Formats: sequence, structure tokens, C-alpha cells
Amino acid sequence: MEFLHRSVLLNETVDALNVKPGGVYVDATLGGGGHSYEICRRLQHQGRLIGIDQDADAITAASARLSEFQDIVTIVRSNYENIETILREQNETSVDGIMLDLGVSSYQLDDAARGFTYRDEEAPLDMRMDVRQELTAAEIVNTWPEDQIKKILWDYGEERFAGNIARNICKVRAERPLATAGDLLAILRSSIPAKSQQTGGHPGKRTFQALRIACNRELEVLENSIDAMIRHLKPQGRLCIITFHSLEDRIVKSAFRTNERPCICPPDFPVCVCGRKSKGHVVTKKPILPSDEEMEENSRSKSAKLRVFERSDEDQR
Repeated sequence: MEFLHRSVLLNETVDALNVKPGGVYVDATLGGGGHSYEICRRLQHQGRLIGIDQDADAITAASARLSEFQDIVTIVRSNYENIETILREQNETSVDGIMLDLGVSSYQLDDAARGFTYRDEEAPLDMRMDVRQELTAAEIVNTWPEDQIKKILWDYGEERFAGNIARNICKVRAERPLATAGDLLAILRSSIPAKSQQTGGHPGKRTFQALRIACNRELEVLENSIDAMIRHLKPQGRLCIITFHSLEDRIVKSAFRTNERPCICPPDFPVCVCGRKSKGHVVTKKPILPSDEEMEENSRSKSAKLRVFERSDEDQR
């Protein structure tokens, strides 16, 4: 199956990076290489693009797509949470721009063998972005305690019926293991009231999202990586992050605000005594959204939001 992923907010994101020939840029979620291709085109074979992805299929697809720019492209198979190590190994102490597209690719969603989809009931409960890791969605639903399953469904899927679902998962798995999307969907259909299934979208949407986030530690990785990315930007370098749901966007918005206004002194203090310095400023006071045309052409772009942070000048570090 061909690796397909329509790059969301393509021009908006690359425009926000302020790509300059000779600069060094990082696409920390390389995917099929759509954003990276546009970055490389603007670099004009001057400078460097470092692409990071943990999915082997994405690496293969992006390598082919970026082959004409192989003189300036370095691709690393890893998780972007390792960006400090990656930059050190690539002899780059600071870069001109970093971007993250946190969306799941069309390939990953549509290839039943990857286990991300609830549309194919024979699909395995896998959901690993990096197949080298041990934890799968099947392990979560078959071995994690009921209260922990309930928590991730509530926190990561905002699933109102998390308690019912977690309880019924544990009842069923006591008799037989859950192995496929169909096994899980049968539980969801019996746990969510019929009226809510009619008005709340597909019964698998929220639970499958929650399991995918938990399996890949998506929010934990994001929360733990933003400060390091900002720290490794050159003065006036930019970090651009595309999110696709409120949980991600909340993390990005909060981290950007903290790096812009890090002071922790009580509000009634006349002057700052904590000594924390701003790392830069938020360029996007409100997130950049896809155009009506893009949303019409690509329904998966409808929930996308782009936020941008710019590093301060050297003397403010």
C-alpha cells in the first residue's frame, strides 16, 4: 500500500518557518515528506533539512520523495522526543526552524494491518507508530487495570462512557483476549447507549483515539519536547506545530505561553525576582486554520491548528 499523506496547512506552515537558503531546518514528523519537500525547494540546495520519523514506511516514502534533494537532506528514524541527541549526533547545536505535524497519516489510518482503523473489524489492535516498540493497543486492553483503561479513555478520548467501556472490556477479556477491532467495537456498541451512538459519531472514534495516544505516548512526548525544541532554535528561529485535537493544542498553547512569559513571581511583586527570562514570543496569538478550500478538499484538515513560536535574540537567552 502506497504511503499517502496530504500535508495539512502546507504553505502556511512553511511560510511561518521563514525558510532561507543556507539555513538548517528540522521536520520532526517527516511522514510522507510533503512539508519537507517544500522546505527543500525553498532552500535551493543550500543549507540542510533533517527529517525525523519513527515509522519505517514513512522513511521509505519520504526518502523517495526527497531524492532530488539528497545533497541537503538527512533522515533519521527516531522519535522527535530524542531531538537533542539527534542534533548532537548531526553536529548541529542550533537550527533555524523546527516543525511538527501531529496528524496521523492517511496511510496509517487506512492500512488495516497497522491497526489504527475502526473501519475494518478484522484489523489487529496494534496502533504502534514504531513497530519496534513492544506496547500495542491489544496489550493495553488485555492487561491494563480497569481504572487505568477508564482514565485513558476519559483523558485522551474525552469518552463520556469510559467507565462502562472499561468495565465491559475487563469482563470480556476474562473469558477471551481481545485481538481485533471487531472485538473491541462489539464492546463499545454494548457500552454506549443507542441514542448517543446515533448522535455522537462512530462509537469507535474516541476510544481508538485514546488507545493510539496511550500506545504511542503522544501527549507525554509532545509535552516533554517543546522546551528542548525552543532551546535549540537560533535567534529568530521558529517552531511551528500543527495539532489536530484540543488535548494537543492545549499543551502547545500552554508551553508557548510559559516560554514567552516564564516569570513565577506572585502577581503583587513590584519587580521580578525569580530571574526567569523569556525565550521569545508567540507569533500566532490565535492559531492559523485551514482555508475553506483546503477543508473542502481534505476533510481530515478540519480540526487542524497551527501555532508558531519565535526565539528571542541572543542577548535575551
